Amino acid sequence: MTKSGAVLGTPGRGSVCRVTAPSSASVVGSDPLASVAAIPGVDEAATAARAGVDALLRHRILRRRSAEVTAEASLRAARASAALEGHDVPLDVLRAHLGDHELALDADAGPNTGAGAAVPAGLTDGRVSGPADGTDSRSLAVTLGAVRLYAELGTLSSAWERAPRQALARMHVLAGRGLLPDEALGRPRVDVRGPGTAGTAELAGPWGEPTVSAMEMSVRLDGLTAVLTAPTRAPAIVVAAIIHGELLAIRPFGVLDGIIARAAARLVLISRGLDPKALVAMDVGHLELAHGSAAAALGGAGAPSAPSAASAGNDTGAGTGTGTVDTEETYSAALAAYVAGGADGVGSWVRHCARAVGLAARESLAVCEALSRA
Repeated sequence: MTKSGAVLGTPGRGSVCRVTAPSSASVVGSDPLASVAAIPGVDEAATAARAGVDALLRHRILRRRSAEVTAEASLRAARASAALEGHDVPLDVLRAHLGDHELALDADAGPNTGAGAAVPAGLTDGRVSGPADGTDSRSLAVTLGAVRLYAELGTLSSAWERAPRQALARMHVLAGRGLLPDEALGRPRVDVRGPGTAGTAELAGPWGEPTVSAMEMSVRLDGLTAVLTAPTRAPAIVVAAIIHGELLAIRPFGVLDGIIARAAARLVLISRGLDPKALVAMDVGHLELAHGSAAAALGGAGAPSAPSAASAGNDTGAGTGTGTVDTEETYSAALAAYVAGGADGVGSWVRHCARAVGLAARESLAVCEALSRA
């Protein structure tokens, strides 16, 4: 690995791909993702997080009510992802807006996806009238866009494995419908922001304007796609972390990139078999690490109630269990380390993502326990 953090060649900062897109053969031969997994501490963190997910998958309630846990995890993940973008809608407010519409599993989503869900009525066009409870309408619309995306995530699994760029475009359409003009949906940016997105700076999230040019973004996205579709020995958690970090580094759409990046990471965990039923709300783990707060992870009241992952012990090594987090472990700090590059920065980011998976697994385990007692 070069000092810039590259696994292939000498790219822009934080990239795991060449600036000049590699051929599929060169990607397969070098297995850059396995090189990331070999960074000190990464494999151990991934193994610990996987142990937490495996413990969740063994819970007895999943034999009868796995669809409910999947629906709850998807809702919490979507809310947390929007909150990480600065659009924080309490979970009870979100439930009230959704009303009686359930995020039920779609039986046609196919095997081993686990995340296909029927989209609740009223979420198909993304347009939200001003909420009577005083919730910011833009924040609610962004959150509902994330809910819509996560509800249909499992249906994108096969497309993701064959043509990741097409799947990313579809994700952007789902998240941005009603928030962006039609000409901007699913189209990569050609300058700082995507086409037709003037006046939507608040949808760029807390990351500011992209620092990677549109040309470099396109080349790096091609390289990332080649890496993603090539065989690798790397654990799914490593693959998900690199997809997540690189998409946030290059910002392919200019708006809603954070939500797309986290959805893509979740889809990797689903499609590569780590979390086949989409039970792990990784975004909740990221939010908890971002704030170091159990309340932030839960997003307010709402059944089924469950204790925060941070207060559920530390048997997977995913967090401190104290409700406080060192600033070096926060979401923004870990992402900045990835963008800065180098083996240390990339390794720090992947270890952070593994901790988020472990925290999220414990969160869903607590949901399982709450359902068992209901």
